[in-house]
Amino acid sequence: MKIVNNFSLINHNTFGVDAIANQFTSISSINELKKIISSNESKEKIFIGGGSNILITKKIEGLVIHLNIKGISSKKIDNNYTEVNIKAGENWNEAVIWCLKNDLGGIENLSLIPGNTGAAPIQNIGAYGVELKDVFTSCEVLNVNTNEIVEFSKVDCQFEYRNSIFKKNKNYIILSVKLKLTHANHKLKVDYGSINEKLISLGIVNPKINDIANIVTQIRKEKLPDPKEIGNSGSFFKNPIIKKKQLEKLKLNFKDIPNYKISDENYKIPAGWLIEKAGFKGKRIKDYGVHKNQALVLVNYGNATGKEILEFSLSIEKAIQFIFDIKLENEVNII
Repeated sequence: MKIVNNFSLINHNTFGVDAIANQFTSISSINELKKIISSNESKEKIFIGGGSNILITKKIEGLVIHLNIKGISSKKIDNNYTEVNIKAGENWNEAVIWCLKNDLGGIENLSLIPGNTGAAPIQNIGAYGVELKDVFTSCEVLNVNTNEIVEFSKVDCQFEYRNSIFKKNKNYIILSVKLKLTHANHKLKVDYGSINEKLISLGIVNPKINDIANIVTQIRKEKLPDPKEIGNSGSFFKNPIIKKKQLEKLKLNFKDIPNYKISDENYKIPAGWLIEKAGFKGKRIKDYGVHKNQALVLVNYGNATGKEILEFSLSIEKAIQFIFDIKLENEVNII
């Protein structure tokens, strides 16, 4: 375990922002993590994994700890279900592929979501009608104040739409995640987005979990830019949820506004549609902007700073508030 001074984080955030950490270290075991927390005197400690859901806007004066704890294991629970334990440092999509190879179903709709497994509960990641909480059982957590390891149940995690206790309390560091997946009688989710359309076009009548994963991967590649080619952090904003009364009012001026009923009173509105309608899709200023194919994705064309991208996101928020009277919330974590 080595601590490096004045370390560039350009390769540790998918936005490709060249921010500097005063100190940086990468740890590969829980013992190393406990040791660095107890021995390092830096007040500011930032924990990162794959760097896929962060925007760094400043030099980090303290210590950045890269969580690189690896490992996947599984055990059968009963005739239908298997529990899978995934360490925080495992790449999420590679973990999904591991599960698919072992014929374990439940997270195929979450294929190709960037980042590491440790970040999955923080965001309660979701896509194509499935959220992590749907298969989540518990996670192992380190309390940085006490340096003690505790287990959080699904209830403890306080999961909401792209939210959890881990966003509210930064003192909990996720070490591993346990999921309850099917090894028989898989329950496929095909009625969201264009999955079913793709199945029909491919002539697949009785899809398998690998078919769903392949289609989701294809759709994501078509819609979202590869962070290896252009800096981005996927969806920058959450899809806002508004009341039925506000939706009816908006329909007077925007008859084509897409919406998804969540309850009798609450409706989800695609943030990408709002941003595109406001004229931001494809807009570029200097080295930052909104992606030309996906209005929900803010991009770094090469040398943008995190502060520039943040200020641009705030201008988008103001425009959406002014035009639609809807407040956007970040899905990306701002440092």
